Amino acid sequence: MANTRLIIGAMSGTSADGVDGALVEIKGEGRSMTARCLLHRHHPYAPAVRDAIFSIRQHDQTSLADLATLGQKISLSYASVARKILRAAKVDVQHIAAIAAHGQTLYHNPPNTIQWLDPALIAAEVGCAVVSDFRRADCAVGGQGAPLVPFADYVLFGSNKTNRILLNLGGIANLTYLRAGGDIDQVIAFDTGPANCISDGLCQRAFPGGALYDEGGKSARRGRVHQKLVKAVLSTPYFSKPPPKSTDIPAIRLVWYNMHRKAVTMPLDDALATACFITARSVADAIHNFLPHEPAELILSGGGSRNLTIVSMLQSLLNKNITLRTLDETGINSQSKEAVAFALLGAATLDGLPANVPSATGASRPVILGSITPRPATLSKSKKP
Repeated sequence: MANTRLIIGAMSGTSADGVDGALVEIKGEGRSMTARCLLHRHHPYAPAVRDAIFSIRQHDQTSLADLATLGQKISLSYASVARKILRAAKVDVQHIAAIAAHGQTLYHNPPNTIQWLDPALIAAEVGCAVVSDFRRADCAVGGQGAPLVPFADYVLFGSNKTNRILLNLGGIANLTYLRAGGDIDQVIAFDTGPANCISDGLCQRAFPGGALYDEGGKSARRGRVHQKLVKAVLSTPYFSKPPPKSTDIPAIRLVWYNMHRKAVTMPLDDALATACFITARSVADAIHNFLPHEPAELILSGGGSRNLTIVSMLQSLLNKNITLRTLDETGINSQSKEAVAFALLGAATLDGLPANVPSATGASRPVILGSITPRPATLSKSKKP
């Protein structure tokens, strides 16, 4: 197939645990693209970087000097994961078409959004063109700038026979509904609510310097769900608002922060169980309330797909005819999914093709996403992977 290229997709989510990168072989153009993940690597953020990200997101303030320093450290983390991939794959950087880098979300209140990154620094460190700043073009035409992954979901998982949901359980839960035989303008996608962000915060507060999350949902499984708190959180207008919508806005973060503050007064196991149930309940409600048809299949990805308590709760709340399976069962590493998605978005940018999904973001029209920072003219030996 013509137009085959290698792109490194790189993504850091709201959990701020680090950068996931994927070396992706992409063939074709536009909606006919195919993608094959050749290699995945993760580069964890240093604790100080993670703490700085959380502090800015929680308080919406920092000094200019600290902001600039954080941007440098985030960008060097992106460069590090790209170099890890090149070394492991034994691929020369000259064979890479681009690095498609999402950046770290520090603020998102459409139409204003900040995905903090220095693409020129990444380009200089790795010696490769960089595609970045994917949200802003969609916001400029009235969209939420999120979710961005539905384009890749449609390309990778669209089916002529099966109504299908792709559910990503990262820091935030977001779903993409793919109607059987539907065109891309029939895609429905939105953030349903919190996934791991509340549970992770509870663990990090209970075990400073220790556990970053409830592995497998083991602690939550021992806990009791406090339905009064569940009801209080789910009464927030966001959950009853129809899509398009995205959660990472200051007003919604404040709701979750207040929920977290109340949860820390409970036994930890109860707080984690309650957080898991809020995730499962909000996803199930979204499927029941906002989709035209129930799916035959729901494919789970993200860290929450390994939280067996969330998965079990979700299964109990859904129609028994819906098949739940993980992305890994489809042959794609769950941890690499969003990095693969950004590789596809980067390919569309390089091809000059729109890759937003207006039915998901609320944009007034399709637009080309991202900005391109060109490959440096020269590459010193010290910067070779």
